[in-house]
Amino acid sequence: MNRHPVKRRPERHALRVVKGGLAPADSLTQSRLRQRGYRVGDIVFAEIRKPRNPRFHRLAHAFGRLLSENIEAFEGMDPHAVLKRMQWEANVGCEEMGVEVPGAGFAMIRIPRSLSFESLDEGEFREVMRGMSRHVAAQYWPTLEPEQIEQMATVMVGEE
Repeated sequence: MNRHPVKRRPERHALRVVKGGLAPADSLTQSRLRQRGYRVGDIVFAEIRKPRNPRFHRLAHAFGRLLSENIEAFEGMDPHAVLKRMQWEANVGCEEMGVEVPGAGFAMIRIPRSLSFESLDEGEFREVMRGMSRHVAAQYWPTLEPEQIEQMATVMVGEE
């Protein structure tokens, strides 16, 4: 018996801004809207999110690679694992949850959220990257400013 069902991510549809409204951005979205029975004039609720620039998605992996190649504590780790550890260490882009530890009581744990392209908009993503950069500057590279660390990762994006 599953006592904690997995939360299903809502289906998302690509929409294009048109004069005075939104319209399906592609034929797949048109088809899905028809299948769901939506008609002209229907009222629907939607979560509007502008996806981030694809270059910023590559920035996260460049940041992880920068750390794995230059900081001993991350040596041998793949960029994705570095990002998850950085999120956890810096406590940015994480969910916090209380868990019961038998014999010890309750403890708070941090679970890094997904940084995937569709999971975070550009503003949220920049916040997480800034937080990780500040943490790296404070813990691992105290001679550098967070902006310098972000700039190094940005340069690495161009090398890919």
